[in-house]
Amino acid sequence: MTIQEVANKLVELCRQSKIDEVHNTLFADNATSIEANEMMGPKVVEGLDAIKAKDVAFQEGVEEFHSATLSEPIIAGNHFAITWAMDATFKGQGRMTIEEICVYHVHDGKIVLEQFFY
Repeated sequence: MTIQEVANKLVELCRQSKIDEVHNTLFADNATSIEANEMMGPKVVEGLDAIKAKDVAFQEGVEEFHSATLSEPIIAGNHFAITWAMDATFKGQGRMTIEEICVYHVHDGKIVLEQFFY
């Protein structure tokens, strides 16, 4: 897949809440995920299994999703970025809106790095 195809597929699947499919089809086994802080889970996780586990833990912390909005991807070389705004109620924390910039590095048609800024 080209970087544009990877970016478009990620946005399409995330808009359909198919995060498992995103991980299974678009991520490399040795991918790394970096959060801005530990609010959403561990700051750095390495490997696809660890990324999946981090996502499961995040999902378990959500009481209710109210809405999410993703931008179209912006491509630059081997990277692309999207904005993602989410309105959710978190267990023990209440309802909040989180806006972030998500940056992805693609190598050989697979995402090898995701980094979040919020």
